Amino acid sequence: MTQNSLHDFLEAKTLYYDKIDYSVIQKGWEAIKNDISLPFVIHIVGTNGKGSTGRYIASLLNQAQKTVLHYSSPHIISFNERIWIDGEDAIDNQLEKAHLFLQKKLSKTLLEKLTYFEYTTLLAFVLSDKKEYLVLEAGLGGEFDATNVVKNDLSVFTPIGLDHQSFLGDTIKKIATTKMRSCDRSYIVANQIYSEVLEVQKTLLKDKKYIVAQNIEPQCDISSLPKYLQQNFQIALNVINFLKIGSFEYTLPKLKGRFEYYKKNIIIDVGHNSLAATVIAKELEKSSQKFILVYNSYEDKDYPTILKILKPYLQEVQIISLEDKRVVSQELLEKTLEKLNITYKQFEIMNINEQNNYLVFGSFLVVEEFLKGMKRYEKR
Repeated sequence: MTQNSLHDFLEAKTLYYDKIDYSVIQKGWEAIKNDISLPFVIHIVGTNGKGSTGRYIASLLNQAQKTVLHYSSPHIISFNERIWIDGEDAIDNQLEKAHLFLQKKLSKTLLEKLTYFEYTTLLAFVLSDKKEYLVLEAGLGGEFDATNVVKNDLSVFTPIGLDHQSFLGDTIKKIATTKMRSCDRSYIVANQIYSEVLEVQKTLLKDKKYIVAQNIEPQCDISSLPKYLQQNFQIALNVINFLKIGSFEYTLPKLKGRFEYYKKNIIIDVGHNSLAATVIAKELEKSSQKFILVYNSYEDKDYPTILKILKPYLQEVQIISLEDKRVVSQELLEKTLEKLNITYKQFEIMNINEQNNYLVFGSFLVVEEFLKGMKRYEKR
């Protein structure tokens, strides 16, 4: 029987699900754990800033000559982006080798039951074998997230807000509780918007080792970064300090899709919730000009609040078409824009011009579709 490639195998996998059966990932880890020497695990949990904070940590470790794997999700263009090993996205041969190992070790039943994210989490575990550090970004949760199936040595809690309420709870307190229950040993907490998060921390994590974040002077100039990325870089520096890595020279890591200037008048950001919109708005208010928002949203996101937050800084909204059953209907989105008195029209890639400023925002899928469209257009 011909072995399916990783791509083909994942194509048939469930990307999203209605409920979590945590026993599946537990059985998957049990089946492979004796074959893997797991590194020091740094678990990144929160609502916003997980990807950037994790990449800053992983990049600094890499620049300190440590071996490190950074697992994040989702990806923008290529699946390989999810598994970053010693400074580079994983190459196909590495992924296929790990995939073959899992195919041999896991039962047919488990292979069928594991979701896309669960399987790729196991893939990251395999590829982290004998590394010094594993920077592990949680998916949508904490306590029952697939990434929490292994014990973590350090938990990093980025800003926590409302998101994925159907899974995590409908209040900040419930969401923070679910996320912070993932802590096993030591933890550090980034600046939080909601006081409820800190209240949960005090009661739930009182028996864990709390690392108080300090202001550490960076070697590189971070003044050009948006305020929230400066804060995320500070958390990364605090993690390095906690790990007692010692002194080493480093440069500022470059991030994809995090308030990134794709062109001088086009900002792309993979944010997708109201907390992300809030920090983006703080950056937009620094500009004297209005922005065209290239936007769309998943139906389960609070897009009315997101649009309300961004409205003062917008010239108009241009709706980018997305082929995904989870995307809000065009009719609902248009009604929301009309209710908020925001001018809108359909996005057309050929209408982009240098006279306007653009913000491409709403999800990884929005940024992916935009970048693919730009690539096709620029080839013409």
